[in-house]
Amino acid sequence: MTKYRSDNIKAGVERTPNVSLLYALGLTKEEISRPIIGVVSSFSEVVPGHMHLDKIAQAVKEGIYAAGGTPMMFPAIAVCDGIAMGHVGMKYSLVSRDLVADSTEAMAIAHQFDGLVMIPNCDKNVPGLLMAAARVNIPTIFCAGGPMLAGHLKDGRRTCLSHMFEAVGAYKAGKLDASGVDDYTENACPSCGSCSGMYTANSMNCLTEAIGMSLRGNGTIPAPLSARIRLAKLTGMKIMELVEKNIRPRDIMTAEAFDNAEAVDMALGCSTNTMLHIPAIANEAGVKINLADANEISSRTPNLCHLAPAGGGVYAVMNELASKGLIHTDLITATGKTVAENIKDAVNLDENIIRPLDNPFSPNGGIAVLKGNLAPDGCVVKRSAVAPEMMKHEGPARVFDSEDDAIKTIYEGKINPGDVVVIRYEGPKGGPGMREMLNPTSAICGMGLDTSVALITDGRFSGATRGASIGHVSPEAASGGNIGLVHEGDVISIDINNYKIELKVSDEELAKRRATWTPNEPKIKTGYLARYAKLVTSADKGAILE
Repeated sequence: MTKYRSDNIKAGVERTPNVSLLYALGLTKEEISRPIIGVVSSFSEVVPGHMHLDKIAQAVKEGIYAAGGTPMMFPAIAVCDGIAMGHVGMKYSLVSRDLVADSTEAMAIAHQFDGLVMIPNCDKNVPGLLMAAARVNIPTIFCAGGPMLAGHLKDGRRTCLSHMFEAVGAYKAGKLDASGVDDYTENACPSCGSCSGMYTANSMNCLTEAIGMSLRGNGTIPAPLSARIRLAKLTGMKIMELVEKNIRPRDIMTAEAFDNAEAVDMALGCSTNTMLHIPAIANEAGVKINLADANEISSRTPNLCHLAPAGGGVYAVMNELASKGLIHTDLITATGKTVAENIKDAVNLDENIIRPLDNPFSPNGGIAVLKGNLAPDGCVVKRSAVAPEMMKHEGPARVFDSEDDAIKTIYEGKINPGDVVVIRYEGPKGGPGMREMLNPTSAICGMGLDTSVALITDGRFSGATRGASIGHVSPEAASGGNIGLVHEGDVISIDINNYKIELKVSDEELAKRRATWTPNEPKIKTGYLARYAKLVTSADKGAILE
């Protein structure tokens, strides 16, 4: 009977050839005899959020050694969405999530690690590694790289990446000169770390904490602080306890834990991309999540935080929610303790940042799922980032078959107040890759149209997006969705608080249009994206591969 999973590569005379290769790595007999922990580091010299992860990984390894384990590090990729934004590179962002999950699965099973410490930080490799953790299901804990420090313009005003994109729209509209753009460019992103704001990376790192797969502070300790190094060491120590107790991801990532994650999501006002990632992670854990369930959770979960651009300590938020029974507190977590034990001493230090439940920013959660004939299977909006006057809107469709065509028209000043911009064939299959569209939404905001123009797409948005930006329209145009039947000038009605979105065209007219319509084929027909387009499901299912 084996004591450790890693005995499959080191125990008995039959495994001496394997052991000889461990010796080739420079490991000693004592190191080989210990539990072997895979340290999955997303360090790279490409991504600002990952440029410091070598130091985080080293601290994790020191913690593992201190607690009696032997760490072995291997890499995971990460795409920087900001650098990939606005060109063909963005097609490779969401699809990298599955590459991360698949490659980590391969390494973890091939080398029979006893446990894993995941070190992600940015948008797609956090959910990718959570998917891998659920799939492999050996003791696992996360330690992210942490958020970037806030930027400051020359006049002292705080700024961040979303302001940078909006500055481009302001420049195009003649509201900002070149020196103003330079001020933003040089000061918006002042340090290593995931971009400052409740964008997708920080949303997912906070939700990793909420779901129970990391220690306290994973989502909030800034990247440059020494506290982040201490957290990494403690995480390295903690994995040894999880191995000893055999606490596995699927013990932690239960249906109730995902319910907690969605409740915290609503309270924080997270990125709409969580509505892609939570179902995909849950699917790997054997839990099915219906996109529309988000509205039920939203209806009972107030939005307690307004972080840039819309959404504290995660445990303090959870403690607020637990006080009214809005989350499950008897669940085991990667701390080795229950949710209740984790949050019992968490204190809300500033009620202006984390509102109490009796004084929320809004009585409903930060995200809403809309349905109607334009999106029978649903679409998603970050309700907490929508101006009050745009919660209900009706206007003529301005139709584009790509982000590139739309952004050109927006920059030319040809979008009018009241318009509803429709961008289609940018979904998981049609893109392919479901590009994130921060450029058009930021251009609309930068030009001062965010309180009068809505944007609807079968693609997705950045967590930095604000305004009436409605994404994830399902089914997408490439799969025959009604968004592909919209004509220029058709009236579209949006009612966010009542979760409705309607194309004001009769069923008879839609049937007539469908009879003479063939969806556009995916724009890329070779390489990984072509394979992805054949396998990917719709956004309402988390754009998982089948």
